[in-house]
This record gives sequence, structure tokens and C-alpha cells, in this order.
Amino acid sequence: MVATAKVTQKVYAGGPTAWCPGCGNFGILSALKKALVDLQLEPHQVLMVSGIGQAGKLPHYIRTNGLNVLHGRTLPAAAAAKIVNHDLVVIAVGGDGDGYGEGGNHFLHAMRRNHDITYLVHDNQIYGLTKGQASPTSDEGFITKTTIKGAVDPINPMALAIASNASFVARGFSGDMEHLSGLIKAGIQHKGFALIDILQPCVTFNRKNTHAWYRERVYRLDQESDHDPADRTTAFTKSLEWGDRIPIGVLYRQERPVFEDRFLPITVDQPLVGLSPEPGGVESLLDEFV
Repeated sequence: MVATAKVTQKVYAGGPTAWCPGCGNFGILSALKKALVDLQLEPHQVLMVSGIGQAGKLPHYIRTNGLNVLHGRTLPAAAAAKIVNHDLVVIAVGGDGDGYGEGGNHFLHAMRRNHDITYLVHDNQIYGLTKGQASPTSDEGFITKTTIKGAVDPINPMALAIASNASFVARGFSGDMEHLSGLIKAGIQHKGFALIDILQPCVTFNRKNTHAWYRERVYRLDQESDHDPADRTTAFTKSLEWGDRIPIGVLYRQERPVFEDRFLPITVDQPLVGLSPEPGGVESLLDEFV
């Protein structure tokens, strides 16, 4: 038996980045690489799927399989990839605009179906690629080019996910790379839809929710002995905390059947991509239309 070489971060080295110096995206990229190395996954075992935005550029900067799709359409493509090849570790990547704005409808149904994918949302509370418009998570009253009198009624992705019965709901902070890496690792290991909303400062267009602003407020849930991620009611209460204190960590986790096992038994024994094509099998179906 040939021994497999140990996976190191070097094998995941990607191309040069186009992010602004100091961007929170760098912490997310480093945390992701560390999680993949800790799990000893080879680059060919991983598929990164992304939409449009600064977050959507992440697959360009890491050496894995990659698929870049339309704005807000990350999750359908990621789910399709997992359906046809459940041997792949599928990680979807998007921003708060891409995921909760344009892709909001897909977000709801991916949680409902419980696809076995990990979803990393770079939540900087702003549209960064298109130069600083308000996003679905911009704080109440936040002034931008599109909200000159202040943003209104931000959505709460943690509360929305728990209310939708997502099977893994977590929040990380790009400024706490070690903790974030552990969350990503746990999300990949979880069998089911794993949402990790990542507080990610935008140093160019969001001068309110800065690294310093978050560091004064975030606290780790794993340091609170009374938090039980299996308790949905407690998790929902935690999801409503925002302002002076912001919890990071696994808010909610449960085990329930995944879409790929429940509705596609043909792929249980082997991935769809491994099945032999049988063109003649559709002849009887076509005969019905003659």
C-alpha cells in the first residue's frame, strides 16, 4: 500500500489576490486552508462554488476544483454538484449581498432540503465589489450611496436559519482565524447543510463595522457553559443578540436526513457520475410521445 503524502497548506496555494490590504477576506482564506489541511483533504476532493462579489473571488485564490456562477445562484450549483458526486466536499462561498439578497430564495430552500454542503457567507454588511451600497445586513441607519437617509430593517441570517430549521448554524469572525477555522472544519464534517456566517470587516466601504468594532463585541459561545446547540429555543434567543454583545460559534446543530440520501437513492451506493450511461433506456419514454 502506497503511503499518501501529508497535505500541507502549500498544496492549496492559489494565484495573487485582488482584495484590498487589510480586508477580512484574507482571514477567511487562511482559516479555510487550515481547516482543509487539518482534515487532510486533497485539493481534488474539494469543490468551491461561488457567485459574484469580492467573496466570490475566493476560489481563484485557493487550489481546488472551482465553479464560478451567476450572482446569487451559488447554492443551486453547489447542490447539483453534491447530488451527482456525493464523494466531493462541496463548499459554497458568497457575500451577504450575493447570499441573502440575490440568493435569498435559494438560501431558504437549501436549508429546507438539507443539502450536504458547507456555506461560507462573507458578511461585511456592504456591497464591496460594486463600491459600497447597502446590503441586506447593513445596520439600521447605516448611510451609504443607496441609503442616504440610512438603511432600514436588516435581516438576521442566524435567526432566519434557525427558524428555517437549518441543521448547522454558526457565526465566525475573520479576525479570530483559529476559532473560525474550527467552525469551518466542524461545518465540513457535519452531514447536512452547514451555514457559517462570517463577520468580515470591509476596510474600504464600511467604516463602522471595523475590526476594532467587532473585537469589542464578539464573544465565544463555547466559553459559556449554559449554551446547548441542540436546544433550538436557546439558539434562537442567542441569534437575536446584536449590538453590545455578538456571539460567535455554533448557535444551533441537529442531525436530520440529508436531501441526497432521502430523495436520490440511486446515488447512495455510488455517485451519479460513476454510473454507466444507458442511452437505450430512454427509448420507451420517447415512444410515449410518438
